[in-house]
Amino acid sequence: MIRNISEAKAELSALIAEVAKGNEVILAKAGKPVARIVPYSGATSPRRPSSMAGEIWIAPDFGAPISGPIRGHPRACLGFPVRA
Repeated sequence: MIRNISEAKAELSALIAEVAKGNEVILAKAGKPVARIVPYSGATSPRRPSSMAGEIWIAPDFGAPISGPIRGHPRACLGFPVRA
């Protein structure tokens, strides 16, 4: 079902009822589709803290300051010394 935005404002409750039935509503501006209203499916399952424990690794010095420019870094071409 396609509705212009001005029509959608006037009949929002009816459009939500259509979406609740499983239908898709496309909103158009000057006849050109710009948005889609679809039924909300929700999250598949709640996230669990530490579910990736033992599968990822972060270096101990991850948050430490960098001692100098990194080769290939955009600022390396601005005259900052680049170590080999």
